[in-house]
Amino acid sequence: MSENNSALGFVLGSVIGAAVGAVAGMMLAPRSGAENRAVAADAMNDAWDSAVDAYEHGAATFGSKVESIRPSFDAKSDELRSKVDLARERMDQIRDSLSDTVSTTSATMQDTIDSVSSRVNDAMDQLNVNASKPASSVKVDVVDAAEEAEEAEKAEKAAEDVAEKTE
Repeated sequence: MSENNSALGFVLGSVIGAAVGAVAGMMLAPRSGAENRAVAADAMNDAWDSAVDAYEHGAATFGSKVESIRPSFDAKSDELRSKVDLARERMDQIRDSLSDTVSTTSATMQDTIDSVSSRVNDAMDQLNVNASKPASSVKVDVVDAAEEAEEAEKAEKAAEDVAEKTE
């Protein structure tokens, strides 16, 4: 708290000292009051002109810096915008491809399920027919293993195609 008071005292003393010095300078100056006011007005006008010049110079420098950066900024902005557009197009292509693949695979799997279901039903019907016959008339059918292997290969290939297209 005492540091704040001492700092405030220093500032207050400096302001009062400056004011007293200015008044004493005016009173003891070799020129008249009108001359002193004219000198003070000239000094203020010079300071104002200097401030205006500094502002105009700063504004011009800032404007030139902005203009020198603008082409680079515009180029980077356009480059980024084109990359985003390409990414969106690629995502649309992938989505369409994935949708087609899922549809195709779904249809293939449904066909395979229908085929297997039909064979199971046929086998069940055959079992029911054979179950009603006496044991002496039992007939053993040999199933073509080549047909079953071929259908299994088709199902496996369809699953691989789905896996490849989703990667």
